[in-house]
Amino acid sequence: MTSPAGATAGIASINADISAVQARIASIAASVGAPVGTASSASSNSSASASQFATALADASPTSGGSAVAGTSGVNGSAVVADAEKYLGVPYVWGGESNSGLDCSGLVQKTFKDLGIDVPRIASDQQKVGQAVPSLKDAQPGDLLFFGQPAYHVAIYMGNNKLIESPEPGKTVHITDVYQQPTSIRRIVPSASALAAAGPTPAGGLSSGQLTAAGLNRSVAAYATQFAAAESQFNLPTGMLAAVAQQESGGNPHAVSPAGAEGLMQLMPSTAAGMNVNALDPSQAIEAAAKILHNNLKQFGNSVPLALAAYNAGAGAVQQYGGIPPYSETQNYVRNITSMMRAGA
Repeated sequence: MTSPAGATAGIASINADISAVQARIASIAASVGAPVGTASSASSNSSASASQFATALADASPTSGGSAVAGTSGVNGSAVVADAEKYLGVPYVWGGESNSGLDCSGLVQKTFKDLGIDVPRIASDQQKVGQAVPSLKDAQPGDLLFFGQPAYHVAIYMGNNKLIESPEPGKTVHITDVYQQPTSIRRIVPSASALAAAGPTPAGGLSSGQLTAAGLNRSVAAYATQFAAAESQFNLPTGMLAAVAQQESGGNPHAVSPAGAEGLMQLMPSTAAGMNVNALDPSQAIEAAAKILHNNLKQFGNSVPLALAAYNAGAGAVQQYGGIPPYSETQNYVRNITSMMRAGA
């Protein structure tokens, strides 16, 4: 979604070149919600021809001003797709940025924000970040497909010639075939295979591939680098944070428990407030969980089972019972997490 069309003082001359006019039409098409492929958008999409596609990619190459995106460590394209799928069925709302309504670039921004990555709000600005992908055959899940130069529409590539998008008024976030050639493609995060091939993370923890091999799901494995960094910083056992995230939320940064615990690491609102963190921000949640587990280990003689029990039931319950409390939930919790940690060792 581009910004609403409005009269611009700079467009006063009747001698404006064709490219400026086409960009203007694209902006108007987006502001009225015209879908890709309609008459109004087709007139501005002449840039989707093969020659112009090549030109646009050359202009948007990694060495031609594409800016880096902060906070991408440990997140892969599969995690992007998995998060975007959570919004299937959300209605298109121009300018929408929430579960009640999303436009195309709103879907992209919200998906990446869920994963702790900040991208611009407007499609034409999103088109300038990350790295250029030469063609659709080179695209990986999680790449962004742009239509128009500057872009008036953006979608998330899912692989196998499928995309997920919020297309136009009257429709919802849905999955469909790639229905026309993108003008440009940008990669914000690496593919899952690229992260797995990279092996262990620089912090010495477990890579995305190692976590999935240990039985953890892709959504959890997407945070491999962040887990490893926090484990190194707070001197936690390798794989501990990933196993806790798997048990707590299954890797869902939006998760809210019946008791009100929130986010990837299921922090209670009072705990998050006391630590001055946003429980729904994965990066902040991981660091907060690492601090809590570090303190639990220190309090309970570096006992991993007792530190985990305290994370689940509270340090007071562990002290009261002199060990893992006799709660079936807590006992299963400790058993499951320590089993996952052994599998990843």
